[in-house]
Amino acid sequence: MEDFPTAPQGTPPDCSGWKSPRRHDHRSHIWPDSIIAIHGLGTESPRTWEFKKRTLGGDSVNWLSDGDMLPAALPEARIFTYDWGANSFKDAPVQTLLGQAATLLGLISEARGSQTRPIIFIASCFGGLVLAEAMNRAAQEGSPHRTILLSTVGVVFLATLFRGSDAAKQAQWQVVSDRELRKLTQSFAELARTDSAQLPVCCFYETKETEMLRWLLPAGWATLISATLGNKDHKILVTESSACLDTFPRQGLNATHSGMNKFRGPECPNFKLVKDAIRKLADNASTVLDSRNSFPQGRYWTVPLGRNEQFVGREAILQNLLARIPPSAHEDDCQRTVVDGLGGVGKTQIALEAAFRVRDAHPDCSVFWVPAIDAETFENEYRAIGRLLKAPGIDEGAADVKTLVETALSSDSTGSWLLIVDNANDTGLLFGDTALADYLPFSRKGSILFTTRNHEVAVELRIRDSTNAHALLEFLAHLPLAIRQTSAFMAKKQVSTEQYLELCKSSGEEMIGLLSRDFEDRYRYKDI
Repeated sequence: MEDFPTAPQGTPPDCSGWKSPRRHDHRSHIWPDSIIAIHGLGTESPRTWEFKKRTLGGDSVNWLSDGDMLPAALPEARIFTYDWGANSFKDAPVQTLLGQAATLLGLISEARGSQTRPIIFIASCFGGLVLAEAMNRAAQEGSPHRTILLSTVGVVFLATLFRGSDAAKQAQWQVVSDRELRKLTQSFAELARTDSAQLPVCCFYETKETEMLRWLLPAGWATLISATLGNKDHKILVTESSACLDTFPRQGLNATHSGMNKFRGPECPNFKLVKDAIRKLADNASTVLDSRNSFPQGRYWTVPLGRNEQFVGREAILQNLLARIPPSAHEDDCQRTVVDGLGGVGKTQIALEAAFRVRDAHPDCSVFWVPAIDAETFENEYRAIGRLLKAPGIDEGAADVKTLVETALSSDSTGSWLLIVDNANDTGLLFGDTALADYLPFSRKGSILFTTRNHEVAVELRIRDSTNAHALLEFLAHLPLAIRQTSAFMAKKQVSTEQYLELCKSSGEEMIGLLSRDFEDRYRYKDI
C-alpha cells in the first residue's frame, strides 16, 4: 500500500497534505480512518486514478489526492492505494492472481496492527476480484485477518468483472475461468449478506462503449482500422449484469471502461455519483458497526467427531444435501432434511462431511450436533448448547433445559445455525410421551438435518415439518385411518407430502385408489 505521491511501495506512511484524524464525541458520525483503492490489470497507481487533460501542459487530475475532490469530501480519512504488479500477471495462473489477496491482507494487517478503525475499499476492474477474494479469506475459520472484514464499513466496485463477458475475453482480460468467477462471486455475495458481516456494497457500471481495437492494436493501426469499420468494433467491455451483484445497489456512469476510475474535476457528474456513494458509506459506518456487533461474531461448533479424511463417494448425495441444509437456502423457513437408510450405510459420515462443508462455505453459520440415542443424551447435549448460548436459567436446578435451548435457538439474535440430530431412530422417543420433536427449534436462520435408520421417522418428520402437511391433513379430514394409510403409502413409495397431495388432488378415482391399497399397519387388527 502506498500514499500519494512519493511513498515507497508496501509502506503506509502518514498522509502529508491531509488532515490527521480527529476524535469525535458522537458515535453517530464515525469517519473511516482508511480508504484503500485497488487498481485492476495492466495498469498501476497513480496512473489508474488520473484524468489526463487535453491541454498543452498535459496536466492530470487524481481524484484520490486532489484537495478539491475526495479528500474534500472526507477530510479526516487517510487515503491509500494498493499498487500491485498487474502488468506482470498477464499469463499468470488464477491462484497467483488471486494470491494478491493474501498480500493485500498482510499489508493492511501490518499497517493497522490490532486496531479496528473503519475501512472503505474502492476497487477497480480486476482489483475488485482481488478484494472479494481477500474478504472471503478474511472470513475463513481461524483467519488472522478477520478484524479487517469486521472493520470494513463499505465497498465501492468500479466495473468489476464479476461474471465475465465476451468483450472482456476479446480484450484478453479473461484471466479467471468462468467457474472460478462464479465460485468467487457467489462466496463473496453470500458473505456480504450474512448477519455477521452485513457488508454494504455499491456497484458502478459503464454505459459507454469502448473502442475494442485500441485495446488490441497499436494506436496508429487501431485508428486506421477503426476508421474503416466505423462503430462495429465498439462494445461495452464490462456489462451491467457482469459488473453488479444481485440485490446490492448499482449505478451507471456515463463513461467507457477506462473512464470508470478517473474524473476530470470536482464538478464531473460521474465523480459526484461515486463521491456521494463513498460519503454515504462513511456516514453510515456507525450504523453498520452497531448492527454487526449485535450478532455473535464467533460461531459455535459442537460436532464431537473429527473429519474423515478417507471419505470418498456419495458426492451426489452430499451436493443434494448442501443445496438444502444451509440456512440461507430457505430464507422463509426452518428447513428440515432427513437422511434415512439401513444401519451401517454411512448416514452419520455423510452428515459429518456435510457439517464440515457447511462450516467451510458459510463462515457465520454455527453447527450443533445432538445424538438422539436416548432422552438423557439428548438433554445433556442440549444443556451444552444452552451454556454456549448463555441461555438464561440453563444451570438452575429445576431448569427446563429443552425448552430453554429451543427458545434460544429460535431467537434471531443467535444468528444462523445448522442443527444435526444424529441417530433419530426411536419414534417413541421423538413422537411418543417424551416427544423430543416438540423441542426442536424454529428459526428462519436455522436448518435441521436428521439421520435415521427408521423411515417412519422420516415420514413423521416430513409430515410435521412441511406446510403442505397442513393442507394434506385438512384434505384427509384428520381421520386417523386415512393418515396411517397415507403414511404407509408415502413410506413404501418414497414420495413427499407435496407429491402425495398432488396425486390426491389429481382426481377422485386416483384418491380412492390410493386410500384403498393395503399396507401394513402395526396399530390395527388384521383383516378389519
